[in-house]
Amino acid sequence: MTESTTLAGNGTKSKFIESLGSYAQSHKARHWKGSFAEFLDDVLPQNPQGVCRNSHQYIWDMLRWKAGRSSNGKQDSPISLFSSELYGVDDALERVADYFKAASAGSEVGRRLLLLLGPPSGGKSTVVILLKRGLEEYSHTDEGAIYAIEGCPVHESPLHLIPHSLRSEFRENYGVDIAGELCPHNRARLDENFEGDFMKMPVERIFLSEAARVGVGTYAPHDPTTADIADLVGSVDLSKVAEIGDEGDPRAWSWSGAVYAASRGVLEMIEILKVKREFLYLLLTLTQEKNVKVSRFPLIYLDETILAHTNMAEFRKFLQEKENEALLDRMVIVQVPYTLSFHEEARIYKKLISSARAFQEVHLDPHALRTSAVFAVLTRFADSEREDLDISKKARLFAGEDAEGFSESEIDRIRADAPEEGLGGISPRFIINALSNAIIKSEANSLTTMEVLLTLKDAIESDARIDVKQKRTWIDLLVTARKDFYNRWVKEDIHRALFASFEEEAEGLLEKYLDEVEAMLDNREVTDSMTDETRPPDERFLRSVEEKINVSDAGKESFRQEVVRKAMVAYKQGEKFSLGSHSKLKEAVEQYLFEERRDVLRLVTSVTRPDEEVQAKISAVEERLVSEYGYDLHSAREALSYVTTLLSQE
Repeated sequence: MTESTTLAGNGTKSKFIESLGSYAQSHKARHWKGSFAEFLDDVLPQNPQGVCRNSHQYIWDMLRWKAGRSSNGKQDSPISLFSSELYGVDDALERVADYFKAASAGSEVGRRLLLLLGPPSGGKSTVVILLKRGLEEYSHTDEGAIYAIEGCPVHESPLHLIPHSLRSEFRENYGVDIAGELCPHNRARLDENFEGDFMKMPVERIFLSEAARVGVGTYAPHDPTTADIADLVGSVDLSKVAEIGDEGDPRAWSWSGAVYAASRGVLEMIEILKVKREFLYLLLTLTQEKNVKVSRFPLIYLDETILAHTNMAEFRKFLQEKENEALLDRMVIVQVPYTLSFHEEARIYKKLISSARAFQEVHLDPHALRTSAVFAVLTRFADSEREDLDISKKARLFAGEDAEGFSESEIDRIRADAPEEGLGGISPRFIINALSNAIIKSEANSLTTMEVLLTLKDAIESDARIDVKQKRTWIDLLVTARKDFYNRWVKEDIHRALFASFEEEAEGLLEKYLDEVEAMLDNREVTDSMTDETRPPDERFLRSVEEKINVSDAGKESFRQEVVRKAMVAYKQGEKFSLGSHSKLKEAVEQYLFEERRDVLRLVTSVTRPDEEVQAKISAVEERLVSEYGYDLHSAREALSYVTTLLSQE
């Protein structure tokens, strides 16, 4: 290891330690304990709105706190909490944030259970996990301080101690309402330990924690035939009955149910539609009325947000039973589909493999994940009724790229034509499992895109869950991903690596195209920069570029106007119009240069026994592929061989 590498590593560690210190300082929790009288004097006056927040308001405040503010002082998006873990599902996340915003404002939405619905491995559980982590972190900050009656099994607000006859006066003094009733456990404590003097009741600051069962609860379904509702609401503790002598005494009740753990925060219901109907009615009543009823006790007030999730198969089964219609009316359903952008899908794969040791020891060529992502996205699309919209164009549009005959403004309409897209198809987990199998089979500690595609083909053919027709369809889509996407990407890499001046030539060709187009649209002549002579615009040159991306003669004028319009927008914004400013024109320019060099490329890559000069060129190409384009030596040689095969077929 070199000295510079060591210094760089030490610098990174130092920054990380500084980040830890900064985090610890900003989340340094101020513990507080005292009587209710001290709470009213010391805590409540500082932030009455914060102290009186219900669970929906608390979660909404957490989302806004996590988002922070941008450099211009504006509030960032409340979905920032999810940005490091979830990709390509912003629409669904926005709907989740909208639910909490509306619920926190006191709308009827707050009286509905939030159900996340989507395919397996689509991110539903991750949404809930991130919300729970966010709440735990927020409760350790000054902004997220939350207080409860000390020793209360449901962590209830100390404001429940204030009698109803005095709550209107409380509202006049502090500007907020008190909702809720004292739980049976605290009512018994108040009478027995404090002779009814609620001002002496102990209060403490609490910190939400799933591990400590404070404000965060989780329920996973068991076998419906053996599931016990006591897992949610608790049961009589026989050992305490023997001690106390009365089953109706709150102290003889086991407050271990998930709904009690989640009080003041959030309850996650995993695969909610698998539970018994009586469970559902209890949860929906809790959501709507904020009460639960157990034997021997009056209604128990619980303030918590219920977040449930389930997959499409269970939901469709649930829909078939008419008696469930009333339950559905009391839910807010947010669909969390797979992403339809292959760029975002590839980010998911990178995240999933980033911590896996096996992947860290094997090199993936630069297009392996992206091509796999294209295939996965293709399986999620429905057939379009429009003849001019093939599945490859659709994939490009949803990835933010240009597609002939379509603009970005049409995406919403295309989505509306097939609202079920993204709720089926290949899951990210299927792709990662296939990649893992490819790694096991790899002998070179290097995986090429073609090797990955072949492994995906084997995974499809050997999966007993997929019917024969579906297998044929998905294998055809693998071919589409290879032909329409990977072939273009790998040829561009080889072309660029072969000609060191490619970028300069491409930018020069772009400038020439713009000059010719502007002159053509303005009906003026072009001045030669070398001779100062003027001539008509070179229509032949313009068409030779445009034909590379199948711009028809009838559509050339609208294409040119679009290019000039984007160039003007870039100019007004103080930016340079470059190859990256227009993806279709970029493709046309690169294809134009590629065609010019085709014979040279074929010569260099197809010589069976290259002489020293040709071998030097091949080595130079391989070195550039490794140093500048993300290949290793194995994948670079495989890419050269593959492109040679493609050229021989043309």
